[in-house]
Amino acid sequence: MIEIRWDWIASHLDDVAEKTWQHLQLLVIPMVAGFIIAFALAVLAMRRPGTVGPVTAVTGLLYTIPSLAAFAVLIPITGLSLITAIIPLTTYTLLILYVNTVAGLRSVPPEVNEAADAMGYTRTSRLLHVQLPLAVPLIMAGVRVAAVTTIGLVTVSAIIGGNRFGGLGQFITEGLQTDFDTKIYLGAVGSVILAFVVDGALVALQRVLTPWARARAERG
Repeated sequence: MIEIRWDWIASHLDDVAEKTWQHLQLLVIPMVAGFIIAFALAVLAMRRPGTVGPVTAVTGLLYTIPSLAAFAVLIPITGLSLITAIIPLTTYTLLILYVNTVAGLRSVPPEVNEAADAMGYTRTSRLLHVQLPLAVPLIMAGVRVAAVTTIGLVTVSAIIGGNRFGGLGQFITEGLQTDFDTKIYLGAVGSVILAFVVDGALVALQRVLTPWARARAERG
């Protein structure tokens, strides 16, 4: 029978907050780094279409590497440090972010690009002020998937990283080692709640970035 020790949770709220903060760090840093790299590659793909296939293949290959194997390979090189978790977590975001960013930029109608050119937009200003805003929905869809995936991978990293880079997953690992259901469910449920909160925040961010879509929905 499963027994949840609510008194234990109440007396360890500081530990819960610390592990949640660590989990968020291991989400935000790889996501920001991954988005910068993926966006740069997507812009390159728009200007040199021949690079799309090779970049997709490389990012796809990185995505297929088992997470535990990636962490284990890096430990002899970078040790049990934050960077050991950040490198694999970043590479796992690249395929999703890159594919969705390319799809978003390609979804801009040709006539819109032609109109921007006729108005005197440079290639860079057209990207920033015309293409990127219209690509936001598809890009944000990729960001949401990558974020939820990364939250799950951070939980898995606790098997190797422990309290160094395990986040809420450390509770699960410790609970399994000591047969303590409270820790197992605290880590599992906490990770799920975090995923829902982050996804909801990203949905809200998308609405802020696309006010025209919200206005159109309200008129409809």
